[in-house]
Amino acid sequence: MPPAPTDSSVAVSTHTAADGASPGARLQAWLRRDGRLRSMGPLLGLVLLCIAGTLLNSDFASFDNAMNLLTRTAFIGIIAVGMCFVIISGGIDLSVGSMAALIAGSVILAMNAMAATVGSPLLVVVLGMVFAVLLGAVFGLAHGLLITKGRIEPFIVTLGTLGIFRAYLTYFANGGAITLDNALSDVYSPVYYASLLGVPIPVWVFLVAAVAGGLILNRTAYGRYVQAIGSNEQVARYAAVDVDRIKVITYVLLGVCVGIATLLYVPRLGSASPTTGLLWELEAIAAVIVGGTALKGGAGSITGTVIGAVLLSVISNILNLTSIISVYLNAAVQGFVIIVVAFMQRARR
Repeated sequence: MPPAPTDSSVAVSTHTAADGASPGARLQAWLRRDGRLRSMGPLLGLVLLCIAGTLLNSDFASFDNAMNLLTRTAFIGIIAVGMCFVIISGGIDLSVGSMAALIAGSVILAMNAMAATVGSPLLVVVLGMVFAVLLGAVFGLAHGLLITKGRIEPFIVTLGTLGIFRAYLTYFANGGAITLDNALSDVYSPVYYASLLGVPIPVWVFLVAAVAGGLILNRTAYGRYVQAIGSNEQVARYAAVDVDRIKVITYVLLGVCVGIATLLYVPRLGSASPTTGLLWELEAIAAVIVGGTALKGGAGSITGTVIGAVLLSVISNILNLTSIISVYLNAAVQGFVIIVVAFMQRARR
């Protein structure tokens, strides 16, 4: 004989009927709302930081400071767009800072050499910019092939090339700095210092890279394959996804992003030294992780990565404008942010 219904069970049944949804459906709806709220976390954090920065220093909210902040964000932001693809696919690249330094030094050497034979400085600069992107793609291709064909962990491959890239730059510079020819520097400088509609060129390039990255990740079969590989590589192989090819393209894409960031960076100082691009890998990875991309891959967004890059720059900018803590601790702050966000992702799982 079945037990008589209790008051609470009657109340639950009545409530369920009133809502018109089963407990399972309500749980799924709550999880969806929770997921949306979590995805808004980086944006809310950025807004709160901007409010705090404005309260701490009125110069923070000025247009000039905003443009300066976004210009400095552009280098790391563009690299972070490429890094986002790599991390979503389940990989990592620790060498982007050293790669950028070697590309910058190689491009300056190539342009100085071409200046002696090519009559037009403008043509030399254009050829140098193309060379920067191609060199980044070649380095990315090497990473992809070593990881997929050589069956070496991405961490080991990129840790090795981190040392190789920076050592070669130091060798080419003979321990000092490689400086761009003055005539070429005058022609090249507008790439960094010029503005369009009041917005610096690097910010426009960052915007184009972010939009293109978002479209590739969300609107193409390649983007879906990247996410599928990061979620479960074995299942992706069973689904006839060419995992090795997709991974190689992902690292090439990151190399191209590093090349684009470098061609924007070279006219800023007109030189490259062993300290160029130092800790860029930390900043790029931090931007991706802070933006909500899962550290183990499978999920992430370009929008979140862009917000993460801007958020880290805002933290540095606030530290520069105020005297809360020393600016020498910027890298420590970013390191703490990475650890805290990674811990939160672990707790979420």
